[in-house]
Amino acid sequence: MVGEQAIGTLYGLSVGPGDPELLTLKALRLLQQVPVVAFPAGRGGKPGMAEQIIAPWVQPHQQRVALTFPYVHDRDQLQAAWQAAAIRVWTFLRQGQDVVFACEGDVSFYSTFTYLAQALQQLPATLTADIRSPIPIVAVPGVCSPMAAAAALTLPLTMADQRLLVLPALYAIAELETALTQADVIVLLKVSSVYAQVWPILQRHNLLANSAVIVRATGPDQQIYVDLSSYPDLQLPYFSLLIIWPSR
Repeated sequence: MVGEQAIGTLYGLSVGPGDPELLTLKALRLLQQVPVVAFPAGRGGKPGMAEQIIAPWVQPHQQRVALTFPYVHDRDQLQAAWQAAAIRVWTFLRQGQDVVFACEGDVSFYSTFTYLAQALQQLPATLTADIRSPIPIVAVPGVCSPMAAAAALTLPLTMADQRLLVLPALYAIAELETALTQADVIVLLKVSSVYAQVWPILQRHNLLANSAVIVRATGPDQQIYVDLSSYPDLQLPYFSLLIIWPSR
C-alpha cells in the first residue's frame, strides 16, 4: 500500500517567457533538486519553449520527461492527452518521487499545467484506490508574457486606474471591437493567426501608432515592432503578442 508520506509532489513550475534568468529563486531551487523534470514535448523532434528555457539549469542526473500535448482544438483529443500525461506523471509520484512540470510563462495564466493538474486529480480510481489523501500539487508563480513584453518595450503595461483586458488566442474579431471601448490597455495573446484581421481594425480606430507586437519576449531571438502602420503584412510565429494602448 502506498502510504501518505510516500506520495511525491507535483510542482507546476513557471519558467517565464524566454530568458532563463527570469526564473524565480524558488523555481530554480526546485528545478535543481527534484529528481524528475517534465515539460511539454516540442514539435518535429525539436525542444519546446519550456524545455529550452530550463536547459541551462537541469542537472545530468535528473530524469527528463517530455509529455505530448496535441496542437488541436478537439476536446476529446485534448482530454485523452491530458489523461495520458497525468498517468505518466503518476508513475513517478506514486513511487515517492517529486516531479516538476515546467511551463513557459506563468502556470496560472493560460497554462497547460492547469489541465495536467486537473487530470491528475481525476485519475481513475483503479490507479489511486490505495491513496488516502489528495495528490500534493503546488503551483510556483512566475513572469507571464504580457509583463515581459511591456518590460521589453520599457513601457508600463498599466498605470493608475487603467483597465487591462487580455484576450487569448481564440478570440473573435468582434470581441476586439468591443474591447476597444471597454479597456485602456489590451493584450492580444498568440496574435499570429489573426494579425491580418486585427491590423485593419487598428487602422480604422487610428491605433496603429498606439500598438506594438513583441515576438518571443525576452528570448535570444526577440523581435519588437512599434507603430504598426508600417507592418500590415507581418508573418508572425506562434509566440507573438500585441499590446494596444487605446487611451495613450
